[in-house]
Amino acid sequence: MSTTRLPANDRPGTAARLREALLAADFTADGLLELLGAPAYAALARSETVPALRATRGDGPLEALVRLFLLQEGVPHARVAAVLAVDECLSDGWLTQDGDQVRATVDVRPYGGPGGEDWFIVSDLGCAVGGAGGIGSHDEGVVLGVGGASTTLAGITVRTPVASALDLGTGSGIQALHAAQHATRVTATDLNPRALHITRLTLALSGAHEADLREGSLFEPVADETYDLIVSNPPFVISPGARLTYRDGGMGGDDLCRSLVQGAGERLNEGGYAQFLANWQHVEGEEWQDRLRSWVPRGCDAWIVQREVQDITQYAELWLRDAGDHRMDPAEYAARYDAWLDEFEARKTKAVGFGWITLRKSGAATPSVTVEEWPHPVEQPLGEAVRTHFERQDFLRDTDDAALLAGHFKLGAEVVQEQVGLPGAEDPEHVVLRQHRGMRRATKVDTVGAGFAGVCDGSLSAGRILDAIAQLVGEDPVLLRDRTPRQIRLLVEQGFLDPVG
Repeated sequence: MSTTRLPANDRPGTAARLREALLAADFTADGLLELLGAPAYAALARSETVPALRATRGDGPLEALVRLFLLQEGVPHARVAAVLAVDECLSDGWLTQDGDQVRATVDVRPYGGPGGEDWFIVSDLGCAVGGAGGIGSHDEGVVLGVGGASTTLAGITVRTPVASALDLGTGSGIQALHAAQHATRVTATDLNPRALHITRLTLALSGAHEADLREGSLFEPVADETYDLIVSNPPFVISPGARLTYRDGGMGGDDLCRSLVQGAGERLNEGGYAQFLANWQHVEGEEWQDRLRSWVPRGCDAWIVQREVQDITQYAELWLRDAGDHRMDPAEYAARYDAWLDEFEARKTKAVGFGWITLRKSGAATPSVTVEEWPHPVEQPLGEAVRTHFERQDFLRDTDDAALLAGHFKLGAEVVQEQVGLPGAEDPEHVVLRQHRGMRRATKVDTVGAGFAGVCDGSLSAGRILDAIAQLVGEDPVLLRDRTPRQIRLLVEQGFLDPVG
């Protein structure tokens, strides 16, 4: 682990030739999987290197590159020269001489883009991912590579073509790299100048267009500008003091995330999206949902999903391990642990939530704000599911019950029905509709709701379907029309039913 001298980021020719050499040796995500095998490949993602070292005992060019850039091993100069323009890489700082061997100055990790692109993410040595043991660095300027949070944000981001995108707190540049595929202009900011340097390397080595890179905190570098898309995986860790730039934002409690969300509204163009990962406090005497609703800026719809909750001891231990504090003197570790708990006690924090926050600039007089807890597995990428969520909110907001009953609906893709009850019982205790795509939601419905969803193929209006159900079950059709729109709205909101047209 180190923050060594970085490669020059103003030599596009060197980056292009290095990229060609890496691709020629099949130093790609698919190539790694084939070479290492699934178990060693998965272990590498956990920062466990022994299986990969065993799998790269051969003398081929791909084995040499894996040992050089991923495992940060010294490799004989002559062996590297057979794969790369080694003297040029030494001159421009990608490699450094170590006796008769050469070593990488940065971690270079293959990353498969959503359209099958072969990209490369640059980060500081040993910082590609945290793994079970955490980053273990006390260097404030360290720049991480791609971890679970990075890929989560990339997966939930709406990917419609836009004129302008902002990656706030770019780190190694992964979000800027994704945005460059569908945004005409990409701006990337970071408080850490080392991160901006590495972002330029990531973009160049991945063959992407350059971004407009700006140094500064939060929205300061773009104070007078607006964007169609804003994304941020910010330093959201709630800690008793900012020690590590990559994770601690320097503000008390969850103020950094709150400031980021509240400030995004005035920097979004109409119809634009802002998407963040965030941590938030669960405070005694306060509903966490109300806390987050208060963050939503005026003129914006919001969808906030809490994916995980940790009590304060779990949370403190996670981030103490991440920085390697558990390996220090026991008394010093105990003092730091105590400081975390003192901070939480002072703020009356009983737990910390983690999740996704998406804003859309709608300008609606009555904004739609959905705050929910969904800790269950989902199917990434979810960008299209996020976009259609807000489309459904528009539909429901603009459609009264009369128009709803006159509307036509179709059952969502890959929705199945489950009946739950005692074996042999004549009727089920309840019926569950379950999605096998996207958010993979499940919701209970009554027999009317199940029957309604089952015949929704877009051919009949909701009202006509309900009239037929009323006749079948012997209910008053007027009463059924009165009580069912609420259930239809829920099924539309959660994506079980899609409005036609």
